[in-house]
Amino acid sequence: MKFEDLDLSKTYTYADYLSWKLDEYVELIKGKIFKMTPAPTSFHQEILGNLHVPFKTYLKGKPCKVFLAPFDVRLPNKIRSTNNNEIISVVQPDICVICDPLKVDECGCLGAPDLIIEIISKSTAKKDLDDKFHLYEESGVKEYWTVFQDRAVTVYDLIDGKYVQRGDQYDMNETIKVGVLEGLEISTKDIFEF
Repeated sequence: MKFEDLDLSKTYTYADYLSWKLDEYVELIKGKIFKMTPAPTSFHQEILGNLHVPFKTYLKGKPCKVFLAPFDVRLPNKIRSTNNNEIISVVQPDICVICDPLKVDECGCLGAPDLIIEIISKSTAKKDLDDKFHLYEESGVKEYWTVFQDRAVTVYDLIDGKYVQRGDQYDMNETIKVGVLEGLEISTKDIFEF
């Protein structure tokens, strides 16, 4: 099956997603299919690696775990359904931190991670800043970072069910406190310098 064979006007479930044998990665957001970029740029991958290291180091021996894409995060509607025919959102964030071990299974994550980071590119900007922003907010992701390749980071904290931007954008030579992991701070210089 090819991506072009799918009916983009239809609403799909995680059960449908599992049945597809596609050559490319896709995501489902509220039942609608979104094609992922074919391959991230080397700059994207450098940023991803620079972000992963401090999380991995800090979380060693702790109950929270950090995962990199591709890693399926299934976000059920309102209730924590394990029925694949009821789940209509499955995304692959660049990085996610999950502190509840019961949410991690052999398929990925079932339920909202504590923190999600998306590295924004031109081709994913609308999806990451609009569709995923609202999905993560509705699903209860406590902290959402958008990392821009022009060397800036925006952090949103979930307060009373709504995302509130934490201060201004973080630019070069600033330090970001990870809200969901007390004591972890990440320098933007470390994120963007290779």
